[in-house]
Amino acid sequence: MLKGIQVIDFTNYIPGPFTTLRLAELGAEVIKIESPEGDPARHNGNGLVFNAHNRGKKSIVLNLKQEEGRKIALDLIEKADVLIESFRPGVMEKLGLGYKEVMSINPAIVYCSITGYGNSGKMSQLGSHDLNYMSVSGALAQLKDKSGRPVHPSHIFADYIGGLTASERILAGLVARGISGEGSYHCVSLAESMASLMTNHVLIEKETGYPRGIQVLNGNMISYGLYETKDKGFVSLAALEPKFWRNFCLALGREDWLSAHYSKPETENPIYCELVDLFRSKTRSEWSVIGQEVDCCLTPVLDAGELVEYPVYKEKGFVTTDGQVNMYGDLNRGAVTPPPEKGGQTKEILRAWLDVTDEQILDWEKQGVID
Repeated sequence: MLKGIQVIDFTNYIPGPFTTLRLAELGAEVIKIESPEGDPARHNGNGLVFNAHNRGKKSIVLNLKQEEGRKIALDLIEKADVLIESFRPGVMEKLGLGYKEVMSINPAIVYCSITGYGNSGKMSQLGSHDLNYMSVSGALAQLKDKSGRPVHPSHIFADYIGGLTASERILAGLVARGISGEGSYHCVSLAESMASLMTNHVLIEKETGYPRGIQVLNGNMISYGLYETKDKGFVSLAALEPKFWRNFCLALGREDWLSAHYSKPETENPIYCELVDLFRSKTRSEWSVIGQEVDCCLTPVLDAGELVEYPVYKEKGFVTTDGQVNMYGDLNRGAVTPPPEKGGQTKEILRAWLDVTDEQILDWEKQGVID
């Protein structure tokens, strides 16, 4: 769908690379601009963080501290459709690569900045990470243990939600350009992207005072919750609608439970206690089979390493045996190039995009402009 779209990617770590990974899987050509040191993610977790988000891209090393390096960057940008960056606000302007400078040479560019708190306001220059954005969005307060303490998540939700938001805005920019012929600027805030998921919670608390969103989805009834299994695993039962609860009860021969559909998961509730014991009588795998045979919204709580063998992913090869997770299960991906070596396509890109000579490339290497 994005074949022929060329993306210049100045981002590091996760939100930006996740954005351009999604664009690359849709067919865009992504040129990753790296400093001589490379994306710091290359050195994070033995390079696994980098490898997880950068397949299907090309890498060129430019020293943007040198005027010639910045000039090469502008020459590349002049031919591109999209530019994405994730520096703190003002950095690209200091490099001479801000939106005004870029628009003057490429008015049709779709330019996207990924920031923590936007590009204006008193918090815009503050450094933060995923845990901070989770905190200020209100989302972290929804993940509490029984004592009311927030649980430290082992997933970086804000980084990924921000990446999804950025890819959405870039695609919207490309659609708008197709209509008007004009480029556009987009500033994505990771904090705002995460807070946008709190629509139910904010309105419900304002109107009712209840701070935890939709009550029936919060473990307040026996038909919608998490249960431990015989082998210390867990399953999720989400039989919210009566038809699913009925299917569940009848499949287990417990028609007498039908009237308890919306009852509370409390020890004073005898049917809840029976349900807890029932789940503990079978292994997670056994319940998983039942969930695939009976239409009752019953699924296992999987660990990351188990996704590759779970039917919904295995049937489409959505999670590969070498540990890569695809972005879209319905696309014919074909052959995908592995994550690039740092600067692995520098010469190739300069020749193809800028039609420079080998002599010029050698001169730039000697000067430390490229690597």
